[in-house]
Amino acid sequence: MNKHTTNGKDWQTTTAKNTVHLLGWTLSWVLTIALSAFGPKFLWDFNTVLSIIAVLLNIGVGIGMILANRKHLKGLDEMMQQIQLNAMALSLGVGLVFGISYEQLEDIKLITFEPEITHLIMLMTAAYMTGIVLGHRKYK
Repeated sequence: MNKHTTNGKDWQTTTAKNTVHLLGWTLSWVLTIALSAFGPKFLWDFNTVLSIIAVLLNIGVGIGMILANRKHLKGLDEMMQQIQLNAMALSLGVGLVFGISYEQLEDIKLITFEPEITHLIMLMTAAYMTGIVLGHRKYK
């Protein structure tokens, strides 16, 4: 059980601060993805050392984002944690089931293109957002 302060304003302030902190880490992670994806071609002519540094930076910032997400989730009340848990479970399940099936479509020659991870990320994002909306409706 979470131990929130008796002052609701303090809890709201902490939640808002954790949300902004998570947003900062998420935006930084997205920027490091762009750097590691486009830097080799447009900034440093596929220099191996710089490319490795960019990928390691992306992983490091990604770990920071995961930790910020954990802190954010721990700061939520039980109902919001439950909504998040259900949404994340839906996203993970959809990602696993459809991701594996999507990959198999190419393997068994039912599609002629190579499956892209971005398609899976978009599907998982849609599933997560659907889970959040359904959770809010359920507990409204």
